[in-house]
Order: sequence, then structure tokens, then C-alpha cells
Amino acid sequence: MNNQSFSLAERLIPATYIQQASASIRARENLVKNLLEQRKWPEDGWDETTIEIFLADLAQMDSNNFPASCGVGEREARFASSIVARRHYRMGHGIGRSGDIGEVQPKAVGSSLLIKLANALLLDTIRLMGVNNSAGCFMVPMATGMSLVLCLLTLKQERPGAKFVLWSRIDQKACFKCILTAGLQPIIIETILNGDELRTDLVNMEAQMATLGSDNIVCALTTTSCFAPRAADSLEQVAVLCNRYNIPHLVNNAYGLQSSRIMHLIQEAARKGRVDAFVQSTDRNFLVPVGGSVISGFDKGLLERIAKSYPGRASASPPMDVFITLLSLGVNGYRNLITQRKEMYKYLKEELSKVASKHGEKILDTKSNPISIAMTLNSLNTNASTSGVNDNKRVTMLGSMLFLRCVSGSRVVSTVEQKELSGYKFEGWGAHTSNYPQPYLTAAATVGIQKSDVDLFVERLDKAINKLKGKSTPATPTSVEELASMSGRRSAARSTINGDSSTNDQASSASNSLASSKDSLRK
Repeated sequence: MNNQSFSLAERLIPATYIQQASASIRARENLVKNLLEQRKWPEDGWDETTIEIFLADLAQMDSNNFPASCGVGEREARFASSIVARRHYRMGHGIGRSGDIGEVQPKAVGSSLLIKLANALLLDTIRLMGVNNSAGCFMVPMATGMSLVLCLLTLKQERPGAKFVLWSRIDQKACFKCILTAGLQPIIIETILNGDELRTDLVNMEAQMATLGSDNIVCALTTTSCFAPRAADSLEQVAVLCNRYNIPHLVNNAYGLQSSRIMHLIQEAARKGRVDAFVQSTDRNFLVPVGGSVISGFDKGLLERIAKSYPGRASASPPMDVFITLLSLGVNGYRNLITQRKEMYKYLKEELSKVASKHGEKILDTKSNPISIAMTLNSLNTNASTSGVNDNKRVTMLGSMLFLRCVSGSRVVSTVEQKELSGYKFEGWGAHTSNYPQPYLTAAATVGIQKSDVDLFVERLDKAINKLKGKSTPATPTSVEELASMSGRRSAARSTINGDSSTNDQASSASNSLASSKDSLRK
């Protein structure tokens, strides 16, 4: 309602009441005014009503919601389902145009405004977390792997004779497949062991630069956030090498945005050497559904070229999720999440250390990894000769048992697994190296983790290790199939003892036994 509408309303309602209501509405409008004027992340989060009113206002600016709209094109943001329409706040045009994801869409002024503001808030976040001199950023509705492909293809266009990517090994499929998807050839730089930690092999990295020649190298691809015992790559040193040999440097910063220490590494690397772009996931850093990432860098021209290389329009759904979340949290809300994450990292390490000490294990010393923690699993091999189960089986069995107990995210690494990806063979897959000296499991303290998550994890881990060592009975199933099989055998045995051959009773007994077993596994 505008001022004239409020004046007219005073003919129906006492003016004092109207003025009070008007002041409340103006307070919400001032929040929007400040956001548009300053394009800064609000210190305090907005309430849901204010966010929804703002989204409704943005939606009214899109042509499909005009009262007099007459669409005769092939893309008019029509909705067959009212549920879908409500889910997207009736914004269906997406973002960008066919030639540039960063262009304003004439039919979608509201959606275009939303993505511009979202990118501004994301840049504020990047600077808040430590990369103060970032020249800009933009969000794309693709996960990290495909966003890295977009960056690689753009760098390739600017170096037409190049085909190699120097890749410091990290055993995560998307990190490797992005190189292959871009049609490029990876040069795998194996990590080196430094104490318990796996670090960047800078000597081999430079040797490859000198041997292949800068004109033949698309870029060096490094990683910051990773599973222990791998540490973040030596960004500063790699950046210096890239600057010396005139080679672009692309950083996979998937979930490193939530760590001020990791973001400081990127800042210093750009200051001392060369960092062309760094990519981070939205779901892992902002607690939104999978489907988006943020591409940032230190050269506005390069960022614009990467944006232009995205073909066609893009979905506005992931940017909307991030925009809503950032407005809900505000700077203070996000700071609280980051502080909580750091506290939970310490707590997870302390509690995991207790389990390790109890079972004769140790926490691997990985000071350069501020998110992930690793614990050895050597004690699971001590009884291999008498148990008749080989070492690899006993270790991997723990992973299955944790999964059945609803523990997600923890990784059990045997260090002897082999993997082949598009013809490239990796020894010791999962361990980021071919010959890590001992098996281990990992757990991560990422943004949003709660104390209850840590407590349940260490409790279930302790019980699972005890069962593997034979310290408790009965035998524990290690797969869903085995669980169902055991339940069926138990129900059949009970039917025989009771002299009951009823099919319905057997089915009921098996079902109850299966449910009971599942409940037991979660304890």
C-alpha cells in the first residue's frame, strides 16, 4: 500500500491505528531499501514474513505475473502445478540469457534482480571469510564438478594449444572427472607423506611445468578442502610457481569457504603468486540443497568470460535458496554457525581421541586440515591370523556396520583398494596416495554439525569396533542383505519350534524380527 492508500484507509479505521500499521510496513520496506541501496549482507537476519513479502514483490516484476500478460513465445514461465508455482514463488523465467548467464532477462526483472543481489551477498561472504581482495563472484546452478569444467573450458579457449592439467591427487571422483569431461589430459601429481599428513609434491609440480612447457598446460588444479590425512594443497607455493611459469591456477575450494584458515590460504596465494579462480559449493557451505556453486576470482575480465561461456539461461532455484538463506541468517547468524563449527571440530577431535585411546588407536596428526579428522584402524588387523578374515575385509566391514547404524559422512579407508577411472588406475584409492602406511577412518566437522551428531557417532563407532573385535554378541550383520537373511532364518526357526507352519505367522514373525534387528543396529 502506498501513502494514498493509507490515507483512504483512515476513512474506515481510526488514523492512529492506520499510522501504527503503516510504520510497521515501512520498517520492512526500509530493510529492502537498504539492501538495494547498499547491496550489503544485513548484519541481522530478516524474519520469514519480510523475506516472503520481498520475494512476492520480485515475482510481480516478472512478465508471467503481469495482470495484463499476453505470452505467445515458447518460454513464458507457465506452471502446470500450483505446488511448483508456490515452491518457486511464481518465478519461472530463470536467470541470464542465451548468450550470457550474467545478462539481465527482459521478461524477468525480478529474477534478474534476485541473482544480482545474491551475487553481491555471496561476495560479501567471501570477503567476510578472509579473501578480501576478491574482484567478484557469480553463482551457477551446477555443483562444484561441473563448475570446474566451465572454468577449465574457458581457460582452454584462451590457451588453444594447451591440453594438460597439472592435478595434485585427491581421491574424489568429481575432482578428477572434471578434467576428463572438459576433454583435457590430467597429469597426476602424487602427494607426498610428511609425518601423518599428505602434502603437495612441489618438486614434481615444478618439474612437470618445466618439462611440458607453459604453452601446453591449461592450468594447475589444486584443492583446499579434503578428507584427512590429506592436507590442503600448498597454495602459496603453487601460486608462485604458476606466476613464474605463466600458468593459470584454478582452486577447488568445495567446502573451504566455511574455514577462515583455508580462505586465508587463498588470499595469501593470490597476493604472493597467481590464482585465477576458485570454486565453492553452496550446499556444503550454506546449508541449502545440492545444485549450486560460486565461482570467484581476482580478475573481473576472466569471471565475465567464464560467465559468458555458460550456454543458455540457467535455473534460478539454487540462487533463490542461497538468497533466502543469506537473508535469514544475516552476517551475525553465519558467524555463529562458523564459530559453532570450530567448537565442534575441537569437540569431535576430543571425543574421537577417547575412542582411539580405548582401542589402541591414534588420531592422525593433520594440523593443516581444519575440517576433517582421521583415526587409525590398526587394531582391526591384530586378530586377522586367528579370525580367518583378511585385513582389508575387517577394515571395510566397519564402514558397512557404521552405515547400517545410520552414520553418514564417515569414510573407512583400507589403503589397498584399487580404482580405475576412464583408463587411469589408482592404487590405494581413497587414501590420496598409492602407499599410505595404515588404514583409517575419517569424520568431518562441517558447518551445521551439532553436539548430538558427535555424541551419537562416537557411541556407535565404539560399539561397532567392539563387535568387530568379538567383544560382544550376537554376530553383527554387515549388509542389508545379510540383515534380512538373518531375520528370515530366525523367524523360520521359531516357527519350527512352535510347530506353526502358518505362512502368515511366519511372515509376521520375520517382519517383526527385521524391525527389531534394525532398531538394535541403531543403538
